[in-house]
Amino acid sequence: MKFGYTVEAPTNWPELLRIARDIDERSNFDSFWVSDALVANGRLDEPRLDSWTALAAIAQATSRIRLGVHVSGNAYRHPAVLAKMVTTIDQVSNGRVELGIGAGWPGESRRYGIEFWRRAERVERLDEALEVIKLLWTQPRPKFEGKYYRLDEPPYSPPNVQQPHPPILIGGGSDAMLRVIAKHADAVSPMIDMSAAKLKIDAYCREIGRDPGALRWEGGGQLFLNDDPLIQERAVRWAMEQYSQTEEEMRGQLFGSLEQVRARVQQQADAGAGEINVFQLPRIHTKSLLRFSEEVIPQFR
Repeated sequence: MKFGYTVEAPTNWPELLRIARDIDERSNFDSFWVSDALVANGRLDEPRLDSWTALAAIAQATSRIRLGVHVSGNAYRHPAVLAKMVTTIDQVSNGRVELGIGAGWPGESRRYGIEFWRRAERVERLDEALEVIKLLWTQPRPKFEGKYYRLDEPPYSPPNVQQPHPPILIGGGSDAMLRVIAKHADAVSPMIDMSAAKLKIDAYCREIGRDPGALRWEGGGQLFLNDDPLIQERAVRWAMEQYSQTEEEMRGQLFGSLEQVRARVQQQADAGAGEINVFQLPRIHTKSLLRFSEEVIPQFR
């Protein structure tokens, strides 16, 4: 099993660089991800770094871990531009980048005046965007005429280091998104129950003649590793107040004592997850993260 860590709110460059180097040099984690948003956790008063720009700098500062954005909002960047950004980081990192992508989310787009589309159009655009990206990555001078995007035999150089292209991870949960995942994804970050998502995606893959066994499945969730029941209780109450999570939702994450966290990882492995991607809120807690690395990850190698 592989393990990744996602920084949910990259607000401070020195801290982001430090944790990326710690993950690269001192941990058992396999990958490092940055979330994509224009506003940090929906909080208007907090700073926010751009995910792909920060990831390019992290690629230069690390040497081992795989890198990605979890997940890039399709509404923010034209697919041809995003393809070039990912290729650039693939070059800088010597083949360690993955494209994490989703249909996008509405709130902050409206604040910045970025055009945002209804749900059906968002999914259609993502489907076409992935067609465009994969054509640029795999064909010389591709031609494409879609409903939303077009290519008129553009040049594309340099190529990616990874062939045929960097892996594509897609996050989503609606039936329409699961069809896009079946068509384009190398890895899946399901936003619904994994067992239900697997049944649907397996069927959609068979419809288009694709082997569903080729897909990597990602589990994970919010990490809070602490053996003290009183501290656990305070963390639950805080999350309920700050993020409108229910107690059941919080305790369904990678939450609690060492044995509880191990058991939750095992549950996800039993459900079919081959990768676990964890994040922390409201801040990075290096001690807890390294404890997870040292006392949980080796149990699943």
